[in-house]
Amino acid sequence: MNTRIANGWSDYSLIAAGDGEKLERWGDYILLRPDPQAIWRAPFDMSRYKGLNARYIRSDRGGGMWTYTGGGELKPFDISYADMKFSCKLMGFKHTGLFPEQSVNWDIARRLISGAGRPIKVLNLFAYTGAASVACAKAGAHVTHVDAAKAMVERAGVNARMSGVDRANTRYIIDDCAKFVAREIRRGNKYDAIIMDPPSYGRGPSGEVWRVEDNLFSFVLETVKLLSDEPLLMLINSYTTGLQPTVIYDILKLAVARRGEYDAYELALKAEQGDILLPCGCSGLYTGSAALH
Repeated sequence: MNTRIANGWSDYSLIAAGDGEKLERWGDYILLRPDPQAIWRAPFDMSRYKGLNARYIRSDRGGGMWTYTGGGELKPFDISYADMKFSCKLMGFKHTGLFPEQSVNWDIARRLISGAGRPIKVLNLFAYTGAASVACAKAGAHVTHVDAAKAMVERAGVNARMSGVDRANTRYIIDDCAKFVAREIRRGNKYDAIIMDPPSYGRGPSGEVWRVEDNLFSFVLETVKLLSDEPLLMLINSYTTGLQPTVIYDILKLAVARRGEYDAYELALKAEQGDILLPCGCSGLYTGSAALH
């Protein structure tokens, strides 16, 4: 197990982190956002950084709000990575609609799909705004993108169009992921690659409750039933604080239980100032034996 650093960006950089916040450059914008992992002292007063455009301030009562410096609220902005392009905007609970550290996993998926030498069907669960879906489709896969939030699925379609993805290569489904998986099992559908990015806590469109500690292992056990006879990969990502890479590794080994390689790793961003790595969750990867030849 190891730490993998997202270092292929030109439109994004982590300038500094500390005192519970991270200072980032997103294209032409500079943002200051909370980060519970950055518990060390910041290298300087990041709130006074020249060019800072927006800062997310947490509320003592939960949630928080964006505050703006100089030019008022920020318009949506575009971010590019390799030959992919994504539409971002400042959202509630400090988000922008993109997680830069996930470029590590986009690169892995693209490499495996491109090298498969055969048509690949990908299932992307809890797929959010679809960066992983775009990456897989750009590599030539047919992608089924599933998320319970209509607004996020719509943005995923925007990202695909901006990135030049053929609409015929991706289908978008607004649904509770557990219910969708159950129906696909009954239908006998199979996928060569499965990617999931489950939330720590969430509710489905009909009020279904998801808690990662209670539901993840049983969900993975069911989802594995959708893997084809020659699976390419299964990738699980987690942002849940305290859920270590070893846990994801063990879940994959116990649930998949097939020949191939298993790995788990922490994702990180390297700060330009302070010479530190900011941890950004962890991932577990199963690579099927057919993909190793």
